[in-house]
Amino acid sequence: MKKITLRFLLLLTLGALALSRSAAAAEPTAFELVREGNDHVGRDARGRVVQIRSEKSVGTLVPNIWYVVYFDPDATAMASEVKFAAGKKVSVKRPSRLLEPITGGHKELDKTKFKVDSDKAINTAKAEPLLKNLTLTASQLWLEGFGPDRKPVWKVRLWAQKLLRPSETADIGDLYISTEDGAIVKNDLKIGRVD
Repeated sequence: MKKITLRFLLLLTLGALALSRSAAAAEPTAFELVREGNDHVGRDARGRVVQIRSEKSVGTLVPNIWYVVYFDPDATAMASEVKFAAGKKVSVKRPSRLLEPITGGHKELDKTKFKVDSDKAINTAKAEPLLKNLTLTASQLWLEGFGPDRKPVWKVRLWAQKLLRPSETADIGDLYISTEDGAIVKNDLKIGRVD
């Protein structure tokens, strides 16, 4: 009896270890990177997100290169940018963002509305009924202010496998997803591009 209990405990422990390793291997979400980026910017910039953007993902729908831009009152252009690759900080810059003061893109986003993270935005995009018969291959995300009141919204750009030439992909457009409730606020998909 003791032998069976010890074997069961050993199997349970090994299973828990395997699950924790697979969770640790997953790419961090954008909001997790915001928290990590807070350690690399000045005190007055911490948590004051202006924009989050990724590069196009490769081999998966989850991007692994991200940029988090903070409102930084101490910087000349009022911005500090932290670049992450595979969850690790790569660089910290104070970019010159010349057009943002004109477009309003320099203003801090309302972080109380940051409820839908990048992973959930990708899942919402994948669940769009227009895409059910397509093979999605890549994504790229931006978290920016949307509309005149600059509500935080994920812009999710998707690529899909072409129908007649499966070795090629096509940019099939964008979905805009609210960070507050996960609703699609704008659908700009062009699935005809996969022909």
